[in-house]
Amino acid sequence: MVDDKLRTPGAVRDAERWTAHNYHPLPVVISSAEGAWLTDVDGRRYLDCLAGYSALNFGHRHPQLIAAAHAQLDRLTLTSRAFIHDQFADFCRELAELCGKDLVLPMNTGAEAVETGIKVARKWGYQVKGVAAGQANIVVAEGNFHGRTTTIVSFSTDEDARADFGPYTPGFTVVPYGDLDALTAAIDENTVAVLLEPIQGEQGVVVPPEGYLPGVRQVCTERNVLFIADEIQSGLGRTGATFACDHEGVVPDMYLLGKALGGGIVPVSAVAANADVLGVLKPGQHGSTFGGNPLACAVAIEVVRLLATGEFQRRSAELGERLRAGLEGLLGKGLVGVRVRGLWAGLDIDPALMSGREACERLAARGVLAKDTHGSTIRLAPPLVITEEEIDLAVTQLAEVLAG
Repeated sequence: MVDDKLRTPGAVRDAERWTAHNYHPLPVVISSAEGAWLTDVDGRRYLDCLAGYSALNFGHRHPQLIAAAHAQLDRLTLTSRAFIHDQFADFCRELAELCGKDLVLPMNTGAEAVETGIKVARKWGYQVKGVAAGQANIVVAEGNFHGRTTTIVSFSTDEDARADFGPYTPGFTVVPYGDLDALTAAIDENTVAVLLEPIQGEQGVVVPPEGYLPGVRQVCTERNVLFIADEIQSGLGRTGATFACDHEGVVPDMYLLGKALGGGIVPVSAVAANADVLGVLKPGQHGSTFGGNPLACAVAIEVVRLLATGEFQRRSAELGERLRAGLEGLLGKGLVGVRVRGLWAGLDIDPALMSGREACERLAARGVLAKDTHGSTIRLAPPLVITEEEIDLAVTQLAEVLAG
């Protein structure tokens, strides 16, 4: 039982009283953080194994990112896109170079990046491919998570995300994830894009079969369809490479980026593609007041520079193998499934043992924060600054939870 003298219970009650209940957070109230560690209002410390759904790939308050934010706060924070500011070109150029693309379109949130990708793909379809007006369709995958706007939830297969938000936006065809034959069959003369997560994060870190992404790339090329990779969670070092697509040598026509691009400080998202794709947009056809603002660009420039060294990709790959070894050692000891790519893991707990929520509650009591999804599955996505010893700590605590 939590001591009533502690601040956490009251803070939890206040949050529940004054907030719409669109989330069901763990009863932990964080007041400060550094690196891979969080501290609550009562001084208890927790190892962060969620990292803001990959928004905190570089840890909490990374010194280089905090310094960039402080410096920019003292100079300029917003101009709108009606004017050009002195951070804008550097951000767009350096991110374009990281992606190997011609152009970047900055936005704010991941969902905005997805919406931008959808709009660009449709416009490209009408203006370049020659699809008849109003007939464009996009092929997507079951189990997808691309955001929560009305258009995006229209092609979600998660009823919690979708139910009672209709009428739904048409123009999407849903096929099983990882099934190349089904995807190929779904493409017709009006298909303008295939929109996929290279690894499905919200679904439980689901990695597609080997050869699937190269197959998608090939069929998109053959059928004159854009391949859009939603790397909002999987990109920017999370999987042991700059992009999850890199693991199979695949280059999509369009990257959708977000989360870690803002360094855990400000929301930053972007679409990166070549001029023959993003060039279909003309002034007045798409925009955002805050997209590409000076503060966001200053932080994101430093994020791109951190990634340009390759250090964080290497850390993710190397430490991910340690995480994999530890988690696979728990198969048959409470875990019935383990999927790991870099420092990203989906763990299926024996449903007869406990739910994912219960496992996360028990882990929190032991000082480790993780997130459940879809019943008995939990996800681990620690900051890439985590150490070997901290990985071992997380695995040890999970083992204790599973052992009861």
